[in-house]
Amino acid sequence: MARRARKYEDQRYFEDMRVGERFYIASRTQGDALFFAFQLASGDNHPVHYDIEYCKQRGYPGLLAHGFQVLISTCPGASDLAQVMGDAMIAFIEQSSRFVKPVFSGDTIYPELEVVALLEQRTTGVVTIRSTVHNQRDELCLEGEMKFLMRRRKPA
Repeated sequence: MARRARKYEDQRYFEDMRVGERFYIASRTQGDALFFAFQLASGDNHPVHYDIEYCKQRGYPGLLAHGFQVLISTCPGASDLAQVMGDAMIAFIEQSSRFVKPVFSGDTIYPELEVVALLEQRTTGVVTIRSTVHNQRDELCLEGEMKFLMRRRKPA
């Protein structure tokens, strides 16, 4: 039996994007493996992220996730956004974020992306995406923005 390739939404151009569109990313529980993988990739060795006894002594309920560990959960490639933009995306040009509440080991996070602004230019456009991460208690833990330079279907 032949396997079917996953069918992605057709590629869009700048003018096909709409303010208010949302792109969801699968939830993920922040387990020990994610903490250790982030430590390995980042080289960050602060004990608040990797030593449970150190955390307990400071009154934390578990290991404290590094802010960038939470931020990477908003990666557009983890949603359908990357496939939607496809080859029309020229560049990821800007990223900002605020870490509003801590994320601890054992927390489940729910990342989401939303188109919040479209800046039309002559041959391109800038798409602004709001990124958020909530925890299992529906508390906002991270908010930020990403900007992408995209091709227009028909330059002005």
